[in-house]
Amino acid sequence: MHPARSIILFTSLSGLGFGLLAWLGIDGDAPTGWVGFIFFAIAYALACGGLMASTFHLGHPERAIKAFSQWRSSWLSREGVAAVATLVVMGVYAFFLVFFGLQISILGWIGAALAIVTVYTTSMIYAQLKTVPRWNTPLTSALFICLALAGGALLSGRVLFAINLLVIAAIIQVIWWQQGDTRFSESGTTLASATGLGSIGKVRAFEPPHTGTNYLMDEFMHVVGRKHAQKLRAIALVLMIGLPILFLLLPFAHLFALLAVVSHLAGVFVSRWLFFAEAEHVVGLYYGKR
Repeated sequence: MHPARSIILFTSLSGLGFGLLAWLGIDGDAPTGWVGFIFFAIAYALACGGLMASTFHLGHPERAIKAFSQWRSSWLSREGVAAVATLVVMGVYAFFLVFFGLQISILGWIGAALAIVTVYTTSMIYAQLKTVPRWNTPLTSALFICLALAGGALLSGRVLFAINLLVIAAIIQVIWWQQGDTRFSESGTTLASATGLGSIGKVRAFEPPHTGTNYLMDEFMHVVGRKHAQKLRAIALVLMIGLPILFLLLPFAHLFALLAVVSHLAGVFVSRWLFFAEAEHVVGLYYGKR
């Protein structure tokens, strides 16, 4: 799949933002006043910034509002509804917390639950796709949610939770990569099954469907070399997991905390680039790319 920058920004930033909102919602001693305002401002900037980035991948961004009407069948639409619900509930919660020092715990817990639901709906946009076997696994949702909560814990200063969640995220990420490498072949999808001609003998492409590129080839057939992918996986794990844990284990300093967040975010960007670049869509069988 084509690793579009807008979608990488969307899935990375919004996950961090909603993860931070989830932690702020369940915090029994949530920050108030200017400190609370800064925390919520960061969470909203990440969540809303990520959501807005996703519209740049649309052919007609001005029609994005129409996505909300298909919530019965579309995970993209459900994500939009869940995101708006989260931002509204957490907005009310933050308003009373920041300006009046009043913590309405029930609103915080509802908002936190909605934030996690939003991240889940984002993950299901990809996990539901049987045409992309690498994504079509419950581990996709587990990875999205774990990284969101780990990033949120980092941003909110919950060191112990952050370290534990980062370790869990690393385990899920490695398993997801390992299983993903074989999921396409294990799905049993071949040129023969794709064309429905397997019953009459061995199927092979006589010649390419056309001489030039088209939308399907541009969007669904990005190919990344295995050696290149392995190096990027190592870089992603070091930046996303290794360095943040190292910085958190050092004597506390605001500089180390900032470096942990920056490193984690950079690693998530690399991981998400691979998430799309390594994804193999079955349509590639028609073009001899799989």
